[in-house]
Amino acid sequence: MTRRARAPARYRTGVIPDGLRVRRARPSDAPALAAALSRNRAHMRPWEPHRPDRYYTPAGQAERLGDGGVRWVALDGGRVTACATLSGIALGPFRSASLGYWVDAEYTGRGLATALVEEACRAAREELGLHRVEAGTVLDNHASQRVLAKAGFERFGTAPRYLHIDGAWRDHHLFQRILHDDPPPHA
Repeated sequence: MTRRARAPARYRTGVIPDGLRVRRARPSDAPALAAALSRNRAHMRPWEPHRPDRYYTPAGQAERLGDGGVRWVALDGGRVTACATLSGIALGPFRSASLGYWVDAEYTGRGLATALVEEACRAAREELGLHRVEAGTVLDNHASQRVLAKAGFERFGTAPRYLHIDGAWRDHHLFQRILHDDPPPHA
């Protein structure tokens, strides 16, 4: 019997709490992403690496949108309020990706991160054919750890000095969600 690990299906692509919408990011979202990231630079500082100034520009975000990752945005009208990214997508026998996400300071506590994480996991399985998704959080990012737990992730370790975040090498808790146990295509 094939095990199908799924988080509770509380959100689907489309309308989420407060009438906000989730959809796959488009190249035309670069200006709104740059505005959101600029607006939230101080809010996200404890969880983010130092970024060059270009990162906070429409041109910098246009480059990121073309870097091979897959992104979803939550929108309040034309305003980006949250984003999730699958990066490092590996196919073959590994079939895995890394997940990152953030929420605008004015929109925290509304379920946006959970909605985006669940949508990224759905797409990882159904559209990308992935087996697992992994994520890491700095040790004291309890809000992000709650999001991952709600979305069906399990902690599988702690990595010392894992990523350079907010000016220092930070330890991270590592999480994964196994999406299914089917064999890879063409296996």
